[in-house]
Amino acid sequence: MTGNDKDRNIPLFAILGLVTILFFYLLMPFFFPIFWAAVIAGVFRPLYKRINDKLNRPNLSTTILFLIIALIILLPAGLIGMLAFNESLRLYTTLASDTGPMNQKFLHLLEKISDNSLFMLFNIDEAVLISKGTEVVRGITSYIVDHLKDLTQNTLGLLVQFAIMFYTLFYFVRDGERFLRMAGKVIPLEAGQIKFLFERFIVTAHSTLKVTLIIGGIQGTLGGIVFFATDVEGALVWGLLMILASIVPAVGCSIIWAPAGIIMVLTGHIWEGVLILAFGFLVISTIDNLLRPILIGKDVELHSLLIFLSTLGGIVIFGVSGFVIGPVITSLLVALWEMYEEFYRRGET
Repeated sequence: MTGNDKDRNIPLFAILGLVTILFFYLLMPFFFPIFWAAVIAGVFRPLYKRINDKLNRPNLSTTILFLIIALIILLPAGLIGMLAFNESLRLYTTLASDTGPMNQKFLHLLEKISDNSLFMLFNIDEAVLISKGTEVVRGITSYIVDHLKDLTQNTLGLLVQFAIMFYTLFYFVRDGERFLRMAGKVIPLEAGQIKFLFERFIVTAHSTLKVTLIIGGIQGTLGGIVFFATDVEGALVWGLLMILASIVPAVGCSIIWAPAGIIMVLTGHIWEGVLILAFGFLVISTIDNLLRPILIGKDVELHSLLIFLSTLGGIVIFGVSGFVIGPVITSLLVALWEMYEEFYRRGET
């Protein structure tokens, strides 16, 4: 191509770039459904290939896979979601009132702390402590109540997001290889490099989900059971929150059961608090330490610090989905650096 031909193509390149940016801007509201559709399609891709190899009918194979996904994911998630929703509404009514039992328990806790002989050594005004403590608990309860309102009011929005995800998932499963070939024509990388990046994406997402669902599920279930046994308000909701908290490496769901146990002890529920703390240290934390190295293995070739920081950063930026998006971005970055290093060495040779 001559210099004049390149100059004549500049408007074409400019328009192409502008339209591409506009296209991705159009897709921004559907980023999370598309992302999760890509993750689920990648995880279940081997199963789809087995089914389609026997039937040789892509549409029927995809439909069968959808039924399997519904049994594995949708049915359990729907049942747990209904229970959690009802429990959240009950917790909402408890938290919404300033005179509710949760607020009263917190004020009772502050009074007990202020009467403690060790606390008196710090010479802190009891009225100031109770006033500031009340502000804190009101802020926390307001935050929880507002988010519970958003959850109940955005049910239709969640259903729409799920519908988009499953519609996209159908084509990602059936035409995934075709989409990869199309990407190979647009992205200036070799076919092997695109395949390598895609495999790294799937392996990282699969390992992160595997760890969260297995370890988080076990920890959240055990935590919910011990909370229920010790008569903690909203045991099911706290159990689900422990599952979500387990995605944070090192800290995990201890940010829920440890404060709960301490509060129970300080409020006079000695055996309940000791049981929660002992069970948390000896059982719940041990599960994470034993199973995480086994489940992750060498699939995700990332340093523990990178996993920790990318998980936290992903959650802060992308919300709940960030526990997968963060490690995936970091894993792709490491893979690209490996490809660059290989290219650099090839150039020297």
